[in-house]
Amino acid sequence: MDRNTELKLVARIMALGEGADGAALPELAQLCSSSSARLRRLAAAGIGKLAGLVPPDEAVAVLQPLLADTHPQTRQYAAKALSAFGAAAEKALPDLRDLYRNPAEKDYVKRSVYTAGMTIKKAVEIAAASQVQHCRRCGVTVSADEFARSRKAFQRVFCDRCFDEVYLERRNFDMKVELNKTIRAKDGTLVQSKGERRIAEWLAGKGVAYRYDERFRIVDGYAIRPDFYLPEYDVYIEYWGMDTADYKIGMLKKQKLYQETGKKLVSVYFQDFNRIETVLAEKLRACCAWGGAKN
Repeated sequence: MDRNTELKLVARIMALGEGADGAALPELAQLCSSSSARLRRLAAAGIGKLAGLVPPDEAVAVLQPLLADTHPQTRQYAAKALSAFGAAAEKALPDLRDLYRNPAEKDYVKRSVYTAGMTIKKAVEIAAASQVQHCRRCGVTVSADEFARSRKAFQRVFCDRCFDEVYLERRNFDMKVELNKTIRAKDGTLVQSKGERRIAEWLAGKGVAYRYDERFRIVDGYAIRPDFYLPEYDVYIEYWGMDTADYKIGMLKKQKLYQETGKKLVSVYFQDFNRIETVLAEKLRACCAWGGAKN
């Protein structure tokens, strides 16, 4: 884009943002897809100024993908703009958390992300306090204390009885998972299968930092445990090591969760076992900027 065109569009965005006209949302949304990072970040800021004038869900749907923008200031401006939509931006909290936890993220972006996240969480609490809440499991009305307790632990609403049952189920599941970690990779990480060990050792050998089997909420109300997360690249790796009908159903549900929120997922299947290293290299090059730092 030539400079004169960009400057004209900058002026247009500023006018739209200051015009306090909800009809500007479609035009600003289109500019959020511009090839110019400057226009994208200013368009995001402009949408934030329209809070209260535009349907919040539509605005959030435009802003949330910008949290994965290639330009740090666009991510920063998107986070700030999302905070203006309060509780309506709750679905963006997992992405904001991703940014804040990413060790490669810029400090100034993290500061804005943290502030936005706290603002949205507070707005959610205020909105929830004024509404009657029901247990997601049995349907009974829950008290404020039950609401706060269950939301903090599970990001879902449970009465105390169902909370205790779900907590016990979760604890038993976590214990079962930990007991299944019996295979040690060269870097000391305990994994559950030979396929996961090969992945862990390949990543370590390439100097790629990873987190293994760390619980992470990706969609409101659902918690998943990705096999591997690469914070430097914001990429998830799943090793699908079984071929049973029940396993495939769970696999498809989990893949759908990644897809629905635009997470970058590399899937490795049991059929790939003998060429895991090659498959990983090919798929990582296809989805991110990985270039094989080490041989």
